[in-house]
Amino acid sequence: MGMSVGGSDELNSEINVTPMVDVMLVLLIIFMIVTPLLQQGVNVNLPKDLLRPVEDPDITKDTSVVVAIPDNSNFFIGMNAYPLDDLGDQIKALMENKEPAERIVYIKSGVEVDYGTVVKAIDVIRKQEIDRVGLVADRRKGQGEE
Repeated sequence: MGMSVGGSDELNSEINVTPMVDVMLVLLIIFMIVTPLLQQGVNVNLPKDLLRPVEDPDITKDTSVVVAIPDNSNFFIGMNAYPLDDLGDQIKALMENKEPAERIVYIKSGVEVDYGTVVKAIDVIRKQEIDRVGLVADRRKGQGEE
């Protein structure tokens, strides 16, 4: 026995697509708003490593200090830009309460950045009594986990 809808004894086998489209559009809008918020720091065109780099899971932590150098004149910690002179004070403030094992600064340098600029940043970091500096490289396309 079927339920009669609209005065007809026939069953309606058509799918009502309108609610499904509404839900999909709401999900699309949510993803469009949330996706840019997931990006951390500044975009840097990282050099590709010829060998397989060992990935340090601490790089993606919120508490890790990552200095991004997208070009020869800009230095970023997170989304905040600092001149090279103020970079050391900011790093010292961020590393103040960390234990010795956690006192590491990562440098993400762009491909176009001069070697001398990266060395200057490393010198500023080392003057803050930080001995561990990590250089971040990107995996080449096609390199998967073995």
